[in-house]
Amino acid sequence: MHDLYYKGRIHTRVNHVKTGYSTKRTVKLGSEKNPLTLVVNSDEKKAEVAALVADNNLFAIINVDSVANEDLNELEVILNKPTTTIFDKTPSRNDPCSCGSGKKYKKCCG
Repeated sequence: MHDLYYKGRIHTRVNHVKTGYSTKRTVKLGSEKNPLTLVVNSDEKKAEVAALVADNNLFAIINVDSVANEDLNELEVILNKPTTTIFDKTPSRNDPCSCGSGKKYKKCCG
């Protein structure tokens, strides 16, 4: 900025640089940059998991280890995301009643 501002004034450009869009965010799990790390016990299970990963457009590193326990937690978390519950809207007073009587809501069930 120029020195046209009087002393003690905070330059808006400097404030904008200190705050704003974060470029140091984490990468989504299951992407190419951050693949899932899965451990399975057999080659058959590896083929099943690979097909499941491919169907959901994910990326994973699948290790086969017959001694270790299967670890599919990261995959289960991504596949079983909780969904937002949506409730039916309560009808307004002048809407037709939902019971099917043909009357307005305010005259029937309201």
